[in-house]
Amino acid sequence: MKYVFHPEALTEYAQAVEYYLQKNPKIAQAFIDAVEETVSRIRETPTRYSIFDEDIRRCMTRKFPYSVLYTIEQDSILILAIMHFSRKPGYWKNRK
Repeated sequence: MKYVFHPEALTEYAQAVEYYLQKNPKIAQAFIDAVEETVSRIRETPTRYSIFDEDIRRCMTRKFPYSVLYTIEQDSILILAIMHFSRKPGYWKNRK
């Protein structure tokens, strides 16, 4: 199934990559790989992951404290947030 990032989710993703790049480029690449692997798992079986809030589902990345929040649209997956575990809950709710 195809997927699309909400613009604010894409910004979050880029900011997280930039943060890790400042720490270490290898860590940044590991983060990118972890997010890509998470999106791949979502694309394979989008209904596998539990509903987090209303029709929003959450899939946690491996090795990093982030979740990918998404909805299943008619013909695609809409990624609403690349959410760090310590972010204020519900900050992404206006993105639909």
